[in-house]
Amino acid sequence: MVDSSYFNRSTTNIIKYPIITDKATRLLENNQYSFVVNPSSDKITIKAAIEYLFNVKVTKVNTCHLPKKKKRVGKYLGWKSHYKKAIVTLSEGDTINLFAEN
Repeated sequence: MVDSSYFNRSTTNIIKYPIITDKATRLLENNQYSFVVNPSSDKITIKAAIEYLFNVKVTKVNTCHLPKKKKRVGKYLGWKSHYKKAIVTLSEGDTINLFAEN
């Protein structure tokens, strides 16, 4: 996969957490996984970080910047910050276990 000396910054700063929504769970059937990533990271470093952290082979990475949204709590109005989402397609036979079995 990827040598650990490739990274000049920590891999935990690139991948923040997985996205688990209705649409993201439907994408799991196509072997695609969604993650919130650092907004300054690019597709090459996202691919390398996923391959290093989960020991899988990534075939494709799609990214998008999502805008900030208004959020109201009672009479107070605020903003939910924007973030970058990455949809990662894995090769056949590779999987990532997002749901821990107890």
